[in-house]
Amino acid sequence: MLKFVKSHLETIDGVATYPLISLMLFFVFFVLLFWWVATTSKAHIKEMSEMPLDDQPHKPSDQ
Repeated sequence: MLKFVKSHLETIDGVATYPLISLMLFFVFFVLLFWWVATTSKAHIKEMSEMPLDDQPHKPSDQ
């Protein structure tokens, strides 16, 4: 099975760029996720963490 896939991948021009693009997307996603976690307010995190325990429907705090 691997030989079948490998032979087809060798015929594609520029196939080496796909792993680099995947790595960059992976890296950017986790950097943005880390940034979001670092800048999110503690009150918002606490409110979201308590949502599964609430018996009442969620009302957004902006309204």
